[in-house]
Amino acid sequence: MFDKILIANRGEIALRVVRACREMGIRSVAVHSTADVDAMHVRMADESVCIGPPPGTQSYLSIPAIISACEVTGAQAIHPGYGFLSENARFVQIVEDHGLTFIGPTAEHIRMMGDKITAKETMKALGVPCVPGSDGGVPDLQTARKVAADIGYPVIIKATAGGGGRGMKLAKTADDLDHAFQTARGEAKAAFGNDEVYIEKYLGRPRHIEIQVFGDGKGRAVHLGERDCSLQRRHQKVLEEAPGPVIDAETRARIGQVCADAVARINYVGAGTIEFLFEDGEFYFIEMNTRLQVEHPVTEAIFGVDLVREQIRVAEGHQLSFTQEELVLNGHAIEVRINAERVPQFTPCPGTITAYHAPGGLGVRMDSALYEGYTIPPYYDSLIGKLIVHGRDRGEALARLNRALGELIVDGVDTTVPLFRALLEEPDILSGNYNIHWLERWLEDALNG
Repeated sequence: MFDKILIANRGEIALRVVRACREMGIRSVAVHSTADVDAMHVRMADESVCIGPPPGTQSYLSIPAIISACEVTGAQAIHPGYGFLSENARFVQIVEDHGLTFIGPTAEHIRMMGDKITAKETMKALGVPCVPGSDGGVPDLQTARKVAADIGYPVIIKATAGGGGRGMKLAKTADDLDHAFQTARGEAKAAFGNDEVYIEKYLGRPRHIEIQVFGDGKGRAVHLGERDCSLQRRHQKVLEEAPGPVIDAETRARIGQVCADAVARINYVGAGTIEFLFEDGEFYFIEMNTRLQVEHPVTEAIFGVDLVREQIRVAEGHQLSFTQEELVLNGHAIEVRINAERVPQFTPCPGTITAYHAPGGLGVRMDSALYEGYTIPPYYDSLIGKLIVHGRDRGEALARLNRALGELIVDGVDTTVPLFRALLEEPDILSGNYNIHWLERWLEDALNG
């Protein structure tokens, strides 16, 4: 159906989509800012269009510029990647109004899941287990005090339009609530233009488990197991692995089916991820991401499927190319995010790559748009690559990751590679005994000597 797809993104994810298009015989169009004129995704695509100056608001977030690029090149569909406009319902509606296809879910589903309160209410009605909390937004401090007392401390206050940890504050006791509530509202207003917040029970030592789902928009859906994303810093994922070290086959099948049934009932189309906190054998829904995830390669590795290819096929109107019974988990996969950052401060470190060598060998995949001589611009996210390894079991995957990190060369800028080399010496990491607080506590201990 599609002869040409425009990729409304940059970096490694744009390059990832270019490769899928090429394998499918579809021409690709890369859009880029003036800062990305020499970027690898621009070099690899069949066509490219400059859509504005470096700031994202004037290029990668410019809806008129992206639509114009489609009209100029004759692209029939837009793949958003992740970030930027990938979960912007208004963008999806404009794409469709121009007779183009958005490779992803509908605007309705993005709106539904983009608002945390609506998402929770929807999932609860669909039978997905949720964290105990307020019924909708909490309008004022008096209501917040009552809700928190009913739930029981500690509680966490979250922005309804939030993400990435912004507008999220912990109140361990009633004495903390007033300040946490006002601070969360202020951060939410500044970050999202919406100061509405809600309150949930705070779980003390949970793991972050997410279920990959895929729907065809016609009432059929499958799940592709879980990913454990518990190693986080400031609510940002650092390492992801699949399957989760503490999830057994019976639990996986049970929660996976719950999630697949839920998205099937709303006729969800494309890739999505339902995220949970997991503690003491129980799952608690926190949000749904209506897009491809940064960590999708670990799922691809253990199931042997191409999720980007499947996104394109479903957007063309085809049925899923696999059934639930055909999805057989094979081995273990781990992904680490390689950022151009100075550790342990985690400050961005843009600059020119003076030498680059990607690791290789059996079970090693490097998703990156780096090359020797490339200058990392200072305007965007510091993610410069994802190293993914696959082994017959977790032990083999960890050994392969250690070997691959030793082969990886990125000279000219600081990266997070030393962090992962250090983590692979920690007994808790090797045994899988960690939760969402582990990494920040470990970093704090390291900084304090």
